[in-house]
Amino acid sequence: MPVDSDRELEAVLAREHVAVVGCSSTPGKAAHDVPAYLGERGYDIHPVNPFADEILGRSAVDSLAELEDGAAEVVCIFRPSEEVAGIVEGVLSRDDVAAIWTQRGIADDEAAARAERAGKTVVQDRCMKVEHRRLIA
Repeated sequence: MPVDSDRELEAVLAREHVAVVGCSSTPGKAAHDVPAYLGERGYDIHPVNPFADEILGRSAVDSLAELEDGAAEVVCIFRPSEEVAGIVEGVLSRDDVAAIWTQRGIADDEAAARAERAGKTVVQDRCMKVEHRRLIA
């Protein structure tokens, strides 16, 4: 069942370690501006992008598997919907991830159901920045 209550969204937004898959080094792109906004508000952002060495002043890693344990309570996805299933597989191999958040326009109901069966909270097709501003800021 998809997360849609404000209480559930607030619980995800209360987690401070966020791995951003598809994080961009290009200002003006949502995949850059959303994690920048979150980082400015105290979130510990971990960029995941195999084509960048550093984003937002942080070392970028090629994949979730390269992040140290405890670095990813939430995995925020800025990749096409077709790639979500593979990313979810990477999430399911980690014990530290409690939630998966796909940004606006990104969803995979089958992958979300698989993650939920594994005990992960899933938020799809919503912007973390918009929801943070609405519920927290």
